[in-house]
Amino acid sequence: MLIEMLKEGTSPYMASRWIRGKLEKASYTCLSMTEAWNLQEGGKYLLDLDATVIAFRMPEERTGMTAACGAPAVRITASHTDFPGLRIKADPDLRLESYGRINTEVYGGAIDSTWLDRPLGVSGLVTVDAGDPFHPQPVFYDSRRPLFVIPHLAIHMDRQMNQGQPVNRQTQLIPLFTTEAAGDDFRNFLASEIGVPDAAQILSYDLTVYNCDEPAFFGREADILSAPRIDNLSSAAACLETMLREDGARSLEISAFFNHEEIGSTTKQGAHSALLRDVISRIYQAAGFSEEEMLRAVYSGFLVSVDVAHALHPNYPEKADLTSRPVMNHGFAVKEAFSQAYATDPRGIGTVEAICRAQKIPCQIYFNRSDIPGGHTLGAFIDSSLPMQAVDIGIPILGMHSARETCGIKDYDAMRDFLAAFYRA
Repeated sequence: MLIEMLKEGTSPYMASRWIRGKLEKASYTCLSMTEAWNLQEGGKYLLDLDATVIAFRMPEERTGMTAACGAPAVRITASHTDFPGLRIKADPDLRLESYGRINTEVYGGAIDSTWLDRPLGVSGLVTVDAGDPFHPQPVFYDSRRPLFVIPHLAIHMDRQMNQGQPVNRQTQLIPLFTTEAAGDDFRNFLASEIGVPDAAQILSYDLTVYNCDEPAFFGREADILSAPRIDNLSSAAACLETMLREDGARSLEISAFFNHEEIGSTTKQGAHSALLRDVISRIYQAAGFSEEEMLRAVYSGFLVSVDVAHALHPNYPEKADLTSRPVMNHGFAVKEAFSQAYATDPRGIGTVEAICRAQKIPCQIYFNRSDIPGGHTLGAFIDSSLPMQAVDIGIPILGMHSARETCGIKDYDAMRDFLAAFYRA
């Protein structure tokens, strides 16, 4: 499933559509936040919210949703569908002689130079005029082939190139689209691709420029994976696999696949919004519980925030912590930071360690080096509005935020096995 998701998740929209398709094949019923819900014990449901998907499984016994059940009444896994890269601006055509180029903006904390000399495709959402100003027609598009390249300058023209010069995002990170530039090239091309007769019908779009490189295994045992979008579609794939298992739920099981983590999560689809809390509130209301019972269940709950971690880099060992430095293919990482950039605390670690020991699942502890602060994850954002026990985990990877990243496949298997055990415990 991991390889399929890395190939299909070419934008947050395509990742969420693929996740929804897998869930619907497993008999999940799609709900809407603007309609009434009729939930059944043992039922499986999903919400598709503009590149964010929330899936949940109702317990087969109603008492499993109460704090009195003696186990976490609400069990949540959270990952994200977006990744660093490039987005296409409105009216993007740039012309120089007969060259046609596309104006872009860098999304998230991309490693700019890794996007040079790559085969690049386009994927995302296009909105088309359908006659109703409040309900434009959404069209999901994936070129499924390379359309662009961002060519590097030859070293003969810049002898200082290997001295670590930065790439200018506005002038040097511009994809080449055609050598026969005309007028409104890109919108006309896009209209023909999505089957719209007049480009003027296109109202807007949110289009990701993605790396078309194929995933590949390498190494002596072929257990090292190099691929685009490992951060964070690897986590989303593992969470999805656990939601597709066939055993019944003992508590309220939720898996949230959020958009916009790479730009701070502070959007209506992001983990720092009221969305997840509203979903949980509606579940408990539809199941006939009071607000007090819902709050008691939330406070008894447990959250696993799933995002990648930094592996010890064999060429830059000085960049890792002195002692807590996960190695690829030696287990998934439990991420800890006293700044609470990660939501992990000793009780959360204790739970993870206990489950891993019982199931013989390998795991490692990760800390950032004290003088090199790391990034944030979904965990702290979610936990600020849903106060419950929480832990941050992820597979250790190399080249995080590169156009192509590297991980150990054994770590993915370990993380997937842990998530399944977490829901069953």
